Amino acid sequence: MRQAQVFKALGDPVRLRLFHLLSRKEELCVCHLTEALGLPQSTVSRHLGVLRNAGLVETRREGKWMHYRLADGKAEYLAELVAAQSDPILAADAKRLKVVLSGCQ
Repeated sequence: MRQAQVFKALGDPVRLRLFHLLSRKEELCVCHLTEALGLPQSTVSRHLGVLRNAGLVETRREGKWMHYRLADGKAEYLAELVAAQSDPILAADAKRLKVVLSGCQ
C-alpha cells in the first residue's frame, strides 16, 4: 500500500525535518541540508533515499552534489500539513537553513 510507505517515510523525525526544509525552497543541495540539520552527509542521504523511494522527493545531480525537491502532486499537500504545525524544532531548522543559504549568496 503506497500510502503506508508515504506515512512511514514521514514518521521518522529526521525525514520529517528534511521534508519540511525541502518544502520551503524549490530545490536544495544535500550539502545545505546536511549543514542546516548538523547531521553527517551519509545520514542525510540515507533518509533522503527513503523519501525518494516513497515518491515524496525527486533528485537532480550537479557535479558531485545531489539536489532534492518535492515531488509533484501529493508531496505539496503533505508539505502544507507539515508547515501548519507549530513545532519549535522545525522552526529552528528553517532558521538555520536560512543562515546557511545566506552564506552561499
